Amino acid sequence: MDDTLFDLPFFEDSHRELARELTTWARDNYRDRVHRGNVDDVCRARIAALAQAGWLRYCVPGNAGGALAKLDSRSLCLIRQILSYHDGLADFSFAMQGLGSGPLSLFGSAELQAQYLPDVAQGRLIAAFALSEPDAGSDAAAMTTRAVRHGDKYHLHGIKTWISNAGIADFYTVFARTENDAVDGVTAFVVNANTPGLTVSERFEVCAPHPIGTLTFDDCVIDASQRLGEPGQGFKVAMQTLDVFRASVGATALGFAQAAADMAMDRAQQRPMFGATLADQQITQAAIGDMHTDIHASALLIYRAAWQRDVLGQRTTKSAAMAKMFATEAAQKVIDRNVQIHGGLGVKVGHPAEMLYREIRALRIYEGATEIQQVVIARETMREHARGDNT
Repeated sequence: MDDTLFDLPFFEDSHRELARELTTWARDNYRDRVHRGNVDDVCRARIAALAQAGWLRYCVPGNAGGALAKLDSRSLCLIRQILSYHDGLADFSFAMQGLGSGPLSLFGSAELQAQYLPDVAQGRLIAAFALSEPDAGSDAAAMTTRAVRHGDKYHLHGIKTWISNAGIADFYTVFARTENDAVDGVTAFVVNANTPGLTVSERFEVCAPHPIGTLTFDDCVIDASQRLGEPGQGFKVAMQTLDVFRASVGATALGFAQAAADMAMDRAQQRPMFGATLADQQITQAAIGDMHTDIHASALLIYRAAWQRDVLGQRTTKSAAMAKMFATEAAQKVIDRNVQIHGGLGVKVGHPAEMLYREIRALRIYEGATEIQQVVIARETMREHARGDNT
């Protein structure tokens, strides 16, 4: 793994030490990125190991047992980059603990934070984030799941789908349209997995296997104290949470791309070709040059966005969208070239190159597809232009 990226000026010495320690730990714990066995059991084991080593403490703030006083985007990105380089499900497990509990960290009452977050950090509770619906993915405004208030209770009705950790999560952060409330609109809630009326109505497989499925809410009754933020603040809760974690999706893509580039280099240098090696062919060298340029460009965009949030305290809607879009698209190209360099081995099921090819594809869709990021970037740029902001 090219650790010169950790010398970028966006980092403090504590980040570099984190990167060194995690790299050593991950190298010792993840020898083969190809997953075997029941995916639910694998993810539970990943969460337990990450918790025991203390890495999940970076998913929650210090007042709930976190490693740092508040969520740090650079640390989240570094951890995801390094984990994804070694093992896709380790990265997935870490990311979902952070994303699923992120709304609690940012908007939860002191009581809710104390109830859930320490157990998230210790791996005793598994978290999930339930925003998408069958007809409301990128267009969250089309959401139809309802939370009808009756006194100090909310009654949830509706369907959420494409929910990662569906079936193994202990609680879900759920977004629903509120009715009969002080302010109607989308509101966020914490819903325990064992709440009557909540069922995992479907589980399905995707190209990079992980726990994922559909939740059905049929008069699922929760207490008003389970609300995150004020009524009608649900979009704010979702967007601010995604602003924290969107750049880290780019960091996962970066780790995947680095793994593919190293794989490609090993293969090219070892594969005999026309009296030399594959690496001696100029066309291969051109591919290697493009791969590493894309990797370094991705790192600059990712850690700029994280630094803007951590150090400057800026909204990173635009810069995080740029980082996520560029890094995921670039990683797809890098990984495709790695498959090409491996030839037939690259499409053999169970080979690490083939596994990476399946793992990267979803990143260009989840937490806002590439096309949505393009719209976000354009709209933010037009707003800046209209108010004369040249930054």
